[in-house]
Amino acid sequence: MNQQSVSSKKRIVVVIPAYEAADTLPLVLSRIPPRVYDALFSILIVEDANPQIPRSVTPDLQIKYPKIEVLVRDQAGYGGAQKKGFRRALELGCDIAVLLHADGQYAPEIMEELYAPLLGDKADIVLGSRMKNYRSALRGRMPFYKFVANICLTKIENLVYGLNLSEYHSGYMLYSRKALETIPFEKLSDAFHYDGEMLLVGGKKKLRIADVPIPTHYGNEESHVKPISYGFEVLGVVLKYFRGKYDY
Repeated sequence: MNQQSVSSKKRIVVVIPAYEAADTLPLVLSRIPPRVYDALFSILIVEDANPQIPRSVTPDLQIKYPKIEVLVRDQAGYGGAQKKGFRRALELGCDIAVLLHADGQYAPEIMEELYAPLLGDKADIVLGSRMKNYRSALRGRMPFYKFVANICLTKIENLVYGLNLSEYHSGYMLYSRKALETIPFEKLSDAFHYDGEMLLVGGKKKLRIADVPIPTHYGNEESHVKPISYGFEVLGVVLKYFRGKYDY
């Protein structure tokens, strides 16, 4: 049985947090390969309810992509948007949940390659890593200070968490239903280090994590992450780990 026929039997749900993404979201959706779009059960776009921000999903976009379902939150928050998306994905009976960013930094074109380990039951979590190949990350225009910070923070996290991942700071994450039912994701942060928390708790729960290389792309998209505060927040997570705050 080929991968396409297997994926057609699985409910694959894509979760896209969309904050000020009206200009970039249509291009991201257009980059999903047709065979992958056909295999998807639903695309959940999670927007915040700020009336001063234009909606990322227009009526025309929903007509063009009828698998879109819009979820609206009362406030912004990267981790909180994922929680809402994952809750709905589980309600829909998902077998696989794919986290995809709305700004185009992560390639929809390789989504099928990333969910393959989940289809084959070879992993519970897939981390799309930019740091499996350092040269590739730099060629993709990752700012040098982010490159160095990523390496340093990852070394600290691996040492503390007892894992051996190439990074914890990618936003291209994929989860099996088992992973979402095992990790108490509702108890984690609403902030930008949510992905790293999912990985460390997944590791504590002995879930299988596949570390898959992805291309790095830094273009003109606007990042809402403040690098210095993010770095201190990650170190705060490490301290919380030491204090047993993740012993769920």
